[in-house]
Amino acid sequence: MAAAVPPPAPTRTAPPAPAKPPSAPAHPAPPPPRPKVGELRDDGAVLHETVDAERWSSRGSVKVTGDVHIVEGILEGASSVGGRLEADAVRSQGSLDVEGAVDVRGTFSSSGTLHAGRTVHAGEGELRGSCRISGAVTVDRALSVRGSLLAPSVTAGAVTLVGEAEVPGTVTAGAATFRLTANSTFGTVQARDVTVHGKVPNLVEKVLGRRVIVRVRRVEAERADLEGVDVDFVHAPEIRLGRDAHVTEYEGTIVHRHPTSRVGFESKSPPPFGLRR
Repeated sequence: MAAAVPPPAPTRTAPPAPAKPPSAPAHPAPPPPRPKVGELRDDGAVLHETVDAERWSSRGSVKVTGDVHIVEGILEGASSVGGRLEADAVRSQGSLDVEGAVDVRGTFSSSGTLHAGRTVHAGEGELRGSCRISGAVTVDRALSVRGSLLAPSVTAGAVTLVGEAEVPGTVTAGAATFRLTANSTFGTVQARDVTVHGKVPNLVEKVLGRRVIVRVRRVEAERADLEGVDVDFVHAPEIRLGRDAHVTEYEGTIVHRHPTSRVGFESKSPPPFGLRR
């Protein structure tokens, strides 16, 4: 009788190894290009989340809650941008309020009211009216301001300002020309040629005690032309002191001095009540 053959032992298969998660790419793929329409026209009261267009024109009251990326902008009326404004050229008439930074590679022209919550950069700047800027102002070429300017600092190829200004930091330019018709203050004005002329009071204004007060902490220049202004310190090889100019200290040569100009420390105090001097 043949011996019984035992059944083959069951084979055991190892469980499959867990799949490895795909590794992240060394460099993440760039975001898809932003859509850009050819031309966007707004008329009346309009609300946008963002604006991305070759040319954006508006007339009326326009509010953008996010960023604006355009090539050219022509804005008339009340315009508000909650984010950043980037453009090749912008012309604004009315009021323009930008919470983020402003970057205009070409000409930035504003007439009316301008408020910028951060820095402002432009290839060329033409500002008319009231300008209140919370960040530094940088202009590659010429900056022209007619009206009022409030900014922490200004850097430009050349600066021309007619009106009033408050710049507690430094104005840096190749040439700086200020014609000031209202009270103004500056920290440091640094340029090759510096001209600061405040409004000199006439006889009636002097009798009534009306005087435009212009103060500059420091002037650094090759040539400084001062009139109707109080300057703490001037460093310039050539200094011209016009009418009612006062310099506390200076380094350089005074090449012209008007009889009404003063040099040296002056003690100033408000006049007693009821008296003027």
